Amino acid sequence: MSKKEKQVDAGLRQFIKDLGYVAGGAALLGTVPWLQSFTPDKLDEIKKEKARIGLIGVGSRGQYHIHNLLEMPHAKIVALCDNYEPNLKAALELCPDAKTYTDYKKLIEAKDIDGVIVATPLNWHAVITLDSLSAGKHVFCEKAMALTMEECKAVYEAYKQSDRVLYFCMQRMFDEKYIKGIRMIRSGLLGDVVGARCHWFRNNDWRRPVPSPNLEKHINWRLYRESSCGLMTELACHQLEVCNWATALTPKSVVGIGDIVHWKDGREVYDSVSLAYHYGNGVKITYESLIANKFNGMEEQILGSKGTLNLATGMYYLEDEAEGNSAIEQLLAQIGDKVFSAVPAAGASWRPETKKVYKAHPVIKGKFNVNDGMSMIGAEKDGSDEMLSSFCQACITGEKGRDIVEEAYSATTLCLLGDRAMREQRCVEYPEEFKIPFMKF
Repeated sequence: MSKKEKQVDAGLRQFIKDLGYVAGGAALLGTVPWLQSFTPDKLDEIKKEKARIGLIGVGSRGQYHIHNLLEMPHAKIVALCDNYEPNLKAALELCPDAKTYTDYKKLIEAKDIDGVIVATPLNWHAVITLDSLSAGKHVFCEKAMALTMEECKAVYEAYKQSDRVLYFCMQRMFDEKYIKGIRMIRSGLLGDVVGARCHWFRNNDWRRPVPSPNLEKHINWRLYRESSCGLMTELACHQLEVCNWATALTPKSVVGIGDIVHWKDGREVYDSVSLAYHYGNGVKITYESLIANKFNGMEEQILGSKGTLNLATGMYYLEDEAEGNSAIEQLLAQIGDKVFSAVPAAGASWRPETKKVYKAHPVIKGKFNVNDGMSMIGAEKDGSDEMLSSFCQACITGEKGRDIVEEAYSATTLCLLGDRAMREQRCVEYPEEFKIPFMKF
């Protein structure tokens, strides 16, 4: 094992151990049940074994996974597949000993492969996942789960009937600040959850260079309806999963508006979306995303009666915490700034209903990574490497990660329903035929 591999392995072990101190092992597993199959003891059991991995789709995201896999002592890349020759060539330079394929069906027939990673355009996720499960392979697929509700249900049902492991890369489920943040919510730190506000803003046309016009939809698949739902399946999928995780619920309906506001270049998917998801208890998610202004970046706020947690930045804020200024100093300053047109009558204990300054508290002590949401490939230490490591371990042990598929199913179907609500310009209720036992409305 190289020095770098040892460092990565030690880091993953420490990640798991640290999480155990959040509120005790049982409480942690109640919040993050998928970690029960990803423990230091189980890593020790497989330390001399390697999962033999084949990658289907080795473009930018596939190569991102390759770099992570090369640092994992319990993984070995044995096969690469892509129908775009430049991608395959670039990946082979990273893994010169791997076999290469241009047809994924040939790859999944190979006996020397334990698990596959699917990093293709969205419209291929369901069919490749279904074929791979049928061929006896464990599967790690990029989000979103599938392009249609029917495909999502087919994948879910196939998984339930299979003894194979299936992961979808909802990497926030393995991000330490998210895990600890959700545990804080469940412990009551924020009081009652009364709302959620999420947004993801970029300023990028999402286009990639195309060497030939006939490759436009092959390379820029995110921009076309036959292969993508744009912002919903590419970005909202992650953030809606976080809201469901935080509330332990699934919204029962959604309304929204979508438009092509700025990038009028022939694309078919919206470059601006605004939606409201409605939970059965009255809590709402307000969701907004656009890719022609990046000022507001990315945030995932869970709003509680006692505080607010921004999971994206790893910071929380308490409602009744002193700001450092006396009440009269706040009042005078706000009057000076013409916040009020008249001085309200109040005693010495006066404090504004809407505070100007909240004290930020980090979810995690010490240094931690924050993803600004700008990368189209993957951010450093966003949970992807831990999730991929867990999958490779599962390829060896055969142990399924609890609730991983169900979380991905719920988030993906909500994205697809949101897209339908925008296209049909109406309120869309969650259809009965697509509800699964995991969901609570």
